[in-house]
Amino acid sequence: MNAEATPGRERLIEQFKADGLKVMFGNPGTVEQGFLDAVDAAADFRYVLALQETVAAGIADGYARATGGAALLQLHSGVGLGNGIGMLYQSLRGHTPLVVVAGDAGVRYDAMDAQMASDLVAMARPVTKYATRVTDPRSVLRTVRRAVKIALTPPRGPVFVALPMDVLDELNSEPVLPATVPLTDVAPSPASVGRAAALLAGAARPVVLVGDGVALSGAQAELVAVAELLGADVFEVDSSEVNIAASHPLRRGQTGHMFGPHSKELVGNADAVLIVGTYVFPEVFPELENPFRPGAKVVHIDLNAYEIAKNHPVDLGLAADPRHALRALAGVLDQRLTPAQRAAAAARLDVRTRERARAELAADDDGTPMAVFLRTLAERTGRDLIVFDEALTTSPLVTRYLPPERPGDYHLTRGGSLGVGFPGAVGAKLAHPDRLVVGFAGDGGTMYTHQALWTAARYGIDAKFVVCNNRKYRLLDDNIAQYWRERDIAEHPYPGSFDLAHPEIDFAGLARALGADGTRVEKPDEAVAAVARMLAHPGPYLVDIQI
Repeated sequence: MNAEATPGRERLIEQFKADGLKVMFGNPGTVEQGFLDAVDAAADFRYVLALQETVAAGIADGYARATGGAALLQLHSGVGLGNGIGMLYQSLRGHTPLVVVAGDAGVRYDAMDAQMASDLVAMARPVTKYATRVTDPRSVLRTVRRAVKIALTPPRGPVFVALPMDVLDELNSEPVLPATVPLTDVAPSPASVGRAAALLAGAARPVVLVGDGVALSGAQAELVAVAELLGADVFEVDSSEVNIAASHPLRRGQTGHMFGPHSKELVGNADAVLIVGTYVFPEVFPELENPFRPGAKVVHIDLNAYEIAKNHPVDLGLAADPRHALRALAGVLDQRLTPAQRAAAAARLDVRTRERARAELAADDDGTPMAVFLRTLAERTGRDLIVFDEALTTSPLVTRYLPPERPGDYHLTRGGSLGVGFPGAVGAKLAHPDRLVVGFAGDGGTMYTHQALWTAARYGIDAKFVVCNNRKYRLLDDNIAQYWRERDIAEHPYPGSFDLAHPEIDFAGLARALGADGTRVEKPDEAVAAVARMLAHPGPYLVDIQI
């Protein structure tokens, strides 16, 4: 018990440090000035300044994803929270454990309805797991501990605590104790695992659908063991981490996040479906009818019981840790499978292995500036780098040359809005200063959060940035083309609002204006030199590649 009382703003910092939160990302404001003054004076505590709250939130998100733990984000009252909400939605959909704090002028002013007065909790609630406001100086630390616990308990996600200035100015004698995060490594009962094995073992066309719950659990090896025993194709659903190595022959890629009929086509012929660590399905335009064929056996394993059978019925739902559940399932399948079932599974795996080998032999470098750049980067680095991928329509090319193989080496955008790639790379580089980190973004996404380059330059964060520059919101072109096809609308020029070509954006010049450096690549023979300059440059560096 800490007997001596100190101002709440100082004690709060000690609480953050007790929970391992020693870096705070943010953008300052007047109502947080006392707290931020204390931050400047605090030992072993670092403030990373961003020029806009969206950028601060994106850097915090990238830092949390790269460390595997929580990250601390400070926003400024209602206006700052409003600026950050789009990025917080990304964190909510991606289950990033952000601890978000924002100040207000004070509880004493609540009745005045003064400038900047807003209901911060109501604003934050739709984009967080938990949102609250502290109104008593005796409950500052206990509330923060509760928020940290909720953020880190699966399903993980952002939390929000409003901290009025007068509450933080009061003397505080609360004990500084680390938050207690409950262990959730729950194993299913042997009977439940036996039921799951019985449903899956005899399948002739099994499919496994996986998401980031696998990565959070560290269940990649267990997933591969089950998939190989079943000879099942593995599709990633709402997946942004490495849940199965890209090179594994059973990995068939992402189902996608836009159109339900595409996902239905991928799973519609399966006679058994195992869903692990994700929900079905995350598309913007989902299939309203059950996408699984009649009679298909469906087993869903997830720590997030809310997602099990949320949209479509399943035969068995197991609220359990994916690693423990898959390990147990592999053991039972290994004992249960008949020689004929093993042979059929091995044959399916062999087919996919031969298909993968043929595809690799057929893959040619198309000679475009982007392909040459990526091939050269892969060769120069031996693919030993961390990729933060918001390349969107260029992502297939990025992952062809820099395939997501090892957990922690690849992070994909999620949540549906732009602006994640560059701040995410800054956060990842802060988390791993000894690793090469490259963030990829389209030209549209770059302009959402280009201020991240300034933060990287200010703190000497040696991240690298690549603009996949097609002078348009290309994904919108692709999506409206699908819309036209579905509604029998004749093709015609894309909406002018999708075009970013006029006036042309000088991204290398923009990087220099923000304290970084950069170059523009227009021709394939310029790409090789651009990789060399980027890797040799001691600091943040941007390469603008024309597509």
